[in-house]
Amino acid sequence: MALAVAMGAFGAHGLRSRLDAYSMSVYEKAVFYHFVHALGILAVAVLARVGAITASGQMRVAWLLLIGILIFSGSLYALAVTGARILGAITPIGGLAFIAAWALLAYEAVRAPRS
Repeated sequence: MALAVAMGAFGAHGLRSRLDAYSMSVYEKAVFYHFVHALGILAVAVLARVGAITASGQMRVAWLLLIGILIFSGSLYALAVTGARILGAITPIGGLAFIAAWALLAYEAVRAPRS
Protein backbone atom coordinates (compact mmCIF):
# COMPACT_ATOMS: atom_id res chain seq x y z
CA MET A 1 0.00 0.00 0.00
CA ALA A 2 2.93 2.31 0.63
CA LEU A 3 4.02 1.76 -2.96
CA ALA A 4 0.51 2.65 -4.19
CA VAL A 5 0.63 5.89 -2.21
CA ALA A 6 4.11 6.66 -3.52
CA MET A 7 3.05 5.96 -7.12
CA GLY A 8 0.01 8.19 -6.67
CA ALA A 9 2.10 11.01 -5.24
CA PHE A 10 4.66 10.63 -8.00
CA GLY A 11 1.91 10.83 -10.61
CA ALA A 12 0.27 13.85 -9.00
CA HIS A 13 3.47 15.79 -8.44
CA GLY A 14 6.07 14.42 -10.83
CA LEU A 15 4.09 13.49 -13.92
CA ARG A 16 1.06 15.78 -14.04
CA SER A 17 2.84 18.37 -16.17
CA ARG A 18 4.51 15.74 -18.38
CA LEU A 19 1.55 13.53 -19.32
CA ASP A 20 -1.42 14.34 -21.51
CA ALA A 21 -4.95 13.91 -20.14
CA TYR A 22 -5.35 10.37 -21.53
CA SER A 23 -2.04 9.16 -20.10
CA MET A 24 -2.79 10.78 -16.75
CA SER A 25 -6.16 9.01 -16.60
CA VAL A 26 -4.45 5.68 -17.38
CA TYR A 27 -1.90 6.34 -14.63
CA GLU A 28 -4.64 7.25 -12.14
CA LYS A 29 -6.52 4.05 -12.99
CA ALA A 30 -3.33 2.07 -12.30
CA VAL A 31 -2.96 3.73 -8.90
CA PHE A 32 -6.63 3.12 -8.03
CA TYR A 33 -6.54 -0.59 -8.85
CA HIS A 34 -3.14 -0.93 -7.14
CA PHE A 35 -4.52 0.62 -3.97
CA VAL A 36 -7.81 -1.32 -3.91
CA HIS A 37 -6.13 -4.66 -4.45
CA ALA A 38 -3.36 -3.93 -1.93
CA LEU A 39 -6.19 -3.36 0.56
CA GLY A 40 -7.58 -6.68 -0.61
CA ILE A 41 -4.33 -8.39 0.36
CA LEU A 42 -4.69 -6.94 3.85
CA ALA A 43 -8.33 -7.97 4.02
CA VAL A 44 -7.61 -11.61 3.17
CA ALA A 45 -4.96 -11.67 5.89
CA VAL A 46 -7.57 -10.50 8.40
CA LEU A 47 -10.08 -13.04 7.10
CA ALA A 48 -7.56 -15.82 7.62
CA ARG A 49 -6.70 -14.54 11.07
CA VAL A 50 -10.35 -14.68 12.18
CA GLY A 51 -10.87 -18.10 10.58
CA ALA A 52 -13.18 -17.00 7.76
CA ILE A 53 -10.77 -18.57 5.25
CA THR A 54 -7.88 -20.99 5.59
CA ALA A 55 -4.25 -19.90 5.68
CA SER A 56 -3.60 -21.77 2.44
CA GLY A 57 -6.60 -20.04 0.86
CA GLN A 58 -5.26 -16.71 2.02
CA MET A 59 -1.93 -17.37 0.33
CA ARG A 60 -3.53 -18.34 -2.98
CA VAL A 61 -5.81 -15.29 -3.00
CA ALA A 62 -3.02 -12.92 -1.94
CA TRP A 63 -0.68 -14.23 -4.66
CA LEU A 64 -3.36 -13.75 -7.33
CA LEU A 65 -3.98 -10.20 -6.09
CA LEU A 66 -0.25 -9.46 -6.16
CA ILE A 67 0.09 -10.90 -9.67
CA GLY A 68 -2.87 -8.78 -10.73
CA ILE A 69 -1.29 -5.64 -9.29
CA LEU A 70 2.01 -6.34 -11.01
CA ILE A 71 0.49 -7.10 -14.41
CA PHE A 72 -2.59 -4.84 -14.46
CA SER A 73 -1.29 -1.78 -12.67
CA GLY A 74 2.29 -2.33 -13.81
CA SER A 75 1.32 -2.41 -17.48
CA LEU A 76 -0.86 0.68 -17.07
CA TYR A 77 1.92 2.57 -15.27
CA ALA A 78 4.30 1.69 -18.10
CA LEU A 79 1.71 2.52 -20.78
CA ALA A 80 1.02 5.92 -19.25
CA VAL A 81 4.69 6.85 -18.94
CA THR A 82 6.02 5.41 -22.21
CA GLY A 83 2.98 5.70 -24.47
CA ALA A 84 3.72 2.18 -25.78
CA ARG A 85 0.15 1.07 -26.45
CA ILE A 86 1.24 -2.54 -26.95
CA LEU A 87 1.55 -2.72 -23.15
CA GLY A 88 -2.23 -2.46 -22.97
CA ALA A 89 -2.41 -5.92 -24.52
CA ILE A 90 -1.21 -7.59 -21.31
CA THR A 91 -3.37 -5.51 -18.96
CA PRO A 92 -6.35 -7.93 -19.24
CA ILE A 93 -4.17 -10.75 -17.90
CA GLY A 94 -3.85 -8.78 -14.68
CA GLY A 95 -7.59 -8.18 -14.71
CA LEU A 96 -8.16 -11.92 -14.99
CA ALA A 97 -5.88 -12.45 -11.99
CA PHE A 98 -8.02 -9.97 -10.02
CA ILE A 99 -11.23 -11.74 -11.03
CA ALA A 100 -9.74 -15.13 -10.18
CA ALA A 101 -8.60 -13.83 -6.78
CA TRP A 102 -12.03 -12.50 -5.81
CA ALA A 103 -13.78 -15.65 -7.08
CA LEU A 104 -11.31 -17.81 -5.15
CA LEU A 105 -11.89 -15.71 -2.03
CA ALA A 106 -15.64 -16.35 -2.30
CA TYR A 107 -14.99 -20.07 -2.74
CA GLU A 108 -12.58 -20.16 0.20
CA ALA A 109 -15.06 -18.31 2.41
CA VAL A 110 -17.81 -20.81 1.60
CA ARG A 111 -15.66 -23.88 2.14
CA ALA A 112 -13.79 -22.74 5.27
CA PRO A 113 -14.48 -25.02 8.23
CA ARG A 114 -16.67 -23.41 10.88
CA SER A 115 -15.96 -23.93 14.57
